[in-house]
Amino acid sequence: MSHKLNLNQPAPDFTLKDGDAREWRLADQRGKVVVLLFYPGDETPVCTRQMCSVRDRWADYQATGAEVVGISSDSVDSHRKFAEHHGLPLRLLSDADGQVSKLYGARSLIPGKVARSVFVIDAEGILRYQDVRPLGLLKPKDDVIISAIREALSRL
Repeated sequence: MSHKLNLNQPAPDFTLKDGDAREWRLADQRGKVVVLLFYPGDETPVCTRQMCSVRDRWADYQATGAEVVGISSDSVDSHRKFAEHHGLPLRLLSDADGQVSKLYGARSLIPGKVARSVFVIDAEGILRYQDVRPLGLLKPKDDVIISAIREALSRL
């Protein structure tokens, strides 16, 4: 079952593996703002544009000090190849069984697919921004995400 998260509430904790098969746990990121970028799939046109846009603006993301990760249902191996192919600097996490996307309500109108979504979680683990796009035809704008990060930082 898909959930709808409420802003200004604690973000649900989870652990997923990245493209190097290393575990990444949300709770371990306390003390910094975290951005979760859910996307439908590696090497698909809009997703590739979205992740390459993040790559191209990486200095701006890094300047905020936020931890930015991509999440899709693709495998660890697929993520590794996708990141290498496009020179992606962010960690890509494998939500192969879709449990984390369900937990966050990041589910597409297309059955079994992840919705293109952005969640910004502040340093205390509180959800401060969410943008869930069940059809996901347009990628989120980097400037909007960076503004949401700065907003979360201003709450410290």
